[in-house]
Amino acid sequence: MSAPKPQPFPAAAAFRKALLAWFARHRRPLPWRTEVSAYRTVVSELMCQQTQVATVIPYFERWVGRWPDFAALARAREVEVLAAWAGLGYYTRARNLLALAQQVAGRPEPRTAEAWRGFKGVGPYTAAAIASIAFAEPVAVVDGNVIRVLARVVGLRERFKDGAGAAKRVTASAQALVDPRRPGDFNQAMMELGATVCRKAAPACDRCPVARWCDARRQGDAAQLPRFEPKARRTDEVSRGLVRQRGRILLHRIPATARRLAGMAELPTLAMLGATARGEPTLARRRTIGSVTYLEHLHALTVGAAEARRWTRDASLEWVDEARLGDVALTGPHLRWLREWLSPAGRIKPGRRP
Repeated sequence: MSAPKPQPFPAAAAFRKALLAWFARHRRPLPWRTEVSAYRTVVSELMCQQTQVATVIPYFERWVGRWPDFAALARAREVEVLAAWAGLGYYTRARNLLALAQQVAGRPEPRTAEAWRGFKGVGPYTAAAIASIAFAEPVAVVDGNVIRVLARVVGLRERFKDGAGAAKRVTASAQALVDPRRPGDFNQAMMELGATVCRKAAPACDRCPVARWCDARRQGDAAQLPRFEPKARRTDEVSRGLVRQRGRILLHRIPATARRLAGMAELPTLAMLGATARGEPTLARRRTIGSVTYLEHLHALTVGAAEARRWTRDASLEWVDEARLGDVALTGPHLRWLREWLSPAGRIKPGRRP
């Protein structure tokens, strides 16, 4: 796929100069910026998709400490990768990263965005980030932060169906603006501006280095842009079992055929256990993923000998020592719930993170 044809942008040179000068003064000291490589850029970009930077930093440092390059990661087992990723969510990213390492290891690293898009899990945004940051290809990165900045600068007041539609609309403008001499710094500066100044709900226009070129600032509607069609929302209720016996916890291993979270562990539902809830749940937690809100009712169950034998024979269930919960590829919310449930007894410690 060829790059979009750049569109003329008045004062592009002045815009770039002001943005890069601001970035030099205010850039955050992120670990993937201190040592730049294609591998570190890939890991950081995949981790930062759908996840706050502050959350990513310790995961990134542990990850590159254990697997410092594509070759090292390519030798890892999937269960190890999932355990190291546990808590970041969207676990397909971890599998794609492992698969990518296995394809790249032992061969020359691709240097263009077009070549990187040939790998599973690497879309236009990630490919552009790798090529521009690691190899200085002048191709624009378009993520949610960049969409927001450009929608406000250009003054796009149309309503988009979703982020993909918005990205398609602003990509030509982004490509017109990218600095041909310092594309990696420019792309990072655009993302940094959106993350720290041109924020979603409370844009700090008085601190924006490119405010003089911003249509939304002149019109006074920056906080309303970009506009998206509202998504239909729903609420799902789930009842799960908290089962503890002799220092072990019963978990459900999500099968490899599952569309999401394959290979991860979670608390089993009462339906899986053939159990019925009695009384109020021990814990009740609410969480929202996209447009779906989940009401999780967590019931502590008394374990009888017959139930323990039946659950032990179920291949989808497994008993895990409490002391090892920090090492198991548990989904983040379920690990937090288990720690909360067990904390009064002081039985569970944070555990070693690979």
